[in-house]
Amino acid sequence: MHINMPEPDFSSSRRAKSNFQLAIKLAAGFVALMWLVFTADHIGGLELSRFGLYPRTISGLIGLIMTPLVHSGLPHITNNSIPMLVGGTALLYLYPNCSVRVLPYLYAGTSLLAWTFARPSFHIGASGMVYGILTFVFVSGLLRRDLRSVGVSLLLWFLYGSMAWGVLPIRQGMSWELHLSGAVIGFAMAVVYRRWDRIPVKRYDWEDDEEVPEWYLRAEEERLDEADQD
Repeated sequence: MHINMPEPDFSSSRRAKSNFQLAIKLAAGFVALMWLVFTADHIGGLELSRFGLYPRTISGLIGLIMTPLVHSGLPHITNNSIPMLVGGTALLYLYPNCSVRVLPYLYAGTSLLAWTFARPSFHIGASGMVYGILTFVFVSGLLRRDLRSVGVSLLLWFLYGSMAWGVLPIRQGMSWELHLSGAVIGFAMAVVYRRWDRIPVKRYDWEDDEEVPEWYLRAEEERLDEADQD
């Protein structure tokens, strides 16, 4: 697989640094909102879990809004906060145009998909959205084949690859349905938006010469064939 090197002037530009800082702020802002709702729920005794997703009931559809914001306890929200911050920052920074369209699907779509098949119980927590974000970023990096995106994909796999087991019904009290729904939607969105947010790649002197290495020509031919098939 041929991996493109990002253009250094683009990656180290002032705009890129500013976008990274904005991505961190936005991701941290959502995590802060999660903690604000959690604090209000547990201090005020609001019992917000009753507004979580309840499959195949009209009243349970309120979970499309509330599910990612409501958590059962401190370990629950803590486990979701760090991957949300890391994955959310990666998504917003690497794929800013995609994120405007992908995040609404992940926020509400994950719960909506789980609503159709999940167990008849209240499902709460941002873990479905976390699975969707991490899956999107991981798959997008593999599809785009630039060094920056691939590097982030491998980093996320190293940090959170073990979470893949969470899409299976292997632990009682865990909403594997939300996890699976998030992963499915994240994968689908990565395929749909695979041509968005392409970054400038570095071109070498030999690429402008008449004699181009044969391996590069073969790689480009394969890439074009894949694009035609799509």
